[in-house]
Amino acid sequence: MSATIEKLSSNQVKLTVTVPAADFEAAMGRAYGKLRNRLTVPGFRKGKAPRKVIENYYGTGVLVEEAFNDILPGSYDKAVEETGAHPVDQPEIDITTLGAGEDCVYTATVYVRPEVTLGQYKGVAVPAAKWEVKPEEIDREIDRAAERVSRMVEVEDRAAQMGDTANIDYAGTVDGVAFEGGTSKNMPLELGSGMFIPGFEEQIVGMNKGEERDIHVTFPEDYRATDLAGKEAVFHVKLNSLTRKEKPEINDDFAKDVSEFDTLADYRADVEKRLTEQAKTRAENERRDKILDAVCAGAQVDIPAPMIERQLDQRINNMEMQMRYQGLKLEDFLKYTGQSLAQLRESYREEAQKQVLAELVLDAVRAAENIEATDEDVDAEIAKYAESAEKSAEDIKKTLSDSDMDYFREMVKTQKALDLIVDAAVDAAE
Repeated sequence: MSATIEKLSSNQVKLTVTVPAADFEAAMGRAYGKLRNRLTVPGFRKGKAPRKVIENYYGTGVLVEEAFNDILPGSYDKAVEETGAHPVDQPEIDITTLGAGEDCVYTATVYVRPEVTLGQYKGVAVPAAKWEVKPEEIDREIDRAAERVSRMVEVEDRAAQMGDTANIDYAGTVDGVAFEGGTSKNMPLELGSGMFIPGFEEQIVGMNKGEERDIHVTFPEDYRATDLAGKEAVFHVKLNSLTRKEKPEINDDFAKDVSEFDTLADYRADVEKRLTEQAKTRAENERRDKILDAVCAGAQVDIPAPMIERQLDQRINNMEMQMRYQGLKLEDFLKYTGQSLAQLRESYREEAQKQVLAELVLDAVRAAENIEATDEDVDAEIAKYAESAEKSAEDIKKTLSDSDMDYFREMVKTQKALDLIVDAAVDAAE
């Protein structure tokens, strides 16, 4: 077998593959072996008709077609290897010569990883990372900790207020007719949460325990149940009970309950330190993203559409898998959000294109800088993965295949390329 490659554009090539007549004849023999048990020839039991008889009865075309299907995958893979092509999609096959007793010649037109012309990737000017933690942010974090240890207490001496949790029974009607999903008993509802139809929670304010009231609301025009969208409804509501959150007083005792510190001052200092570290990490990550965006903007590359589609496939598959872990289905999500799968894919297209571009540019930097990954680099990356999985690096390595090791090696190279352009970047003047 031999193959030649012709460059059609920066992201597409045409391979011309020639399979010698002798190899194609061997494929014809294999085709006969596969088909003879499926073809019926008068006067012969299935599987017993000689090849010549089958060719005379059905025509040689039946064996030629099967032989081509037999030699195509292997010969195409060899052609890709010989020519050094890097396909990113399935090829379009066109047969040039095909027949018994002659060379089989076909072409395979396929999109490949595109050429990348790098612009400036060293010394890119981006504003320095800046971060600040304000006193009110520390207050909010401490208040959230107080919320987490709050207890619910019964309200007996007043009417419902925003922030209370009301336990209610309700029955809704539209034009005097009950509708599906409009009735519930003993439903807890935090007033002010916005979990119910606009205007519903506000009308519970002022009700006392045991009181009943008719609440009038209008369903939003974009309500997910289209048969109710825009319609006026009446809910007969009974307030069964009322509770409120009782937050602890924020003092030294509170600090001891929620942390390892004995004083509120020490606890507050620790919260400030933690928030500062988080803010610093966010700022540095944002700067890294801006540096990579600037390098990508300076590069020239014609991304094949199949690469973006494949990235979209991966994103949707990951989304579907995460939903399954949560007991949800993608089709239910689409129905709830009122969009089609095509619309969901389209909403991610710009992000997918940006990610593919970044991968191609970083690969080009790797090549330009001859970046390699040592065994020590790979071991360090596996150790980080093992730590996140709460396992030992030795146990993780026992489970890794050669392709898994290649994945870690490629990841290290890409990270080194990113580190290189980030370390070489300069602070832009404000």
